[in-house]
Amino acid sequence: MVKTLGTQRHRSLIALLIERREASGLTQSELAAKLGQYQSFVARLESGQRRVDVIEFIELAEILRFDASAVIRTLAAETH
Repeated sequence: MVKTLGTQRHRSLIALLIERREASGLTQSELAAKLGQYQSFVARLESGQRRVDVIEFIELAEILRFDASAVIRTLAAETH
């Protein structure tokens, strides 16, 4: 398996998460509180230093109100 950090799909996911957080009017700290995490957790996600696991992704989708399965289909259609 190839490394996923820094790939186009990973960058697309990060861009989506940032866009959805900002569209929701949440700061990194506010999102972190909803996740039960520290602000640095969100900062590492958004800077691309950390992967998002499936359970975290579903929780982010619920909080930020986006369709997780639609995003996965879009990312899967992207070229590596």
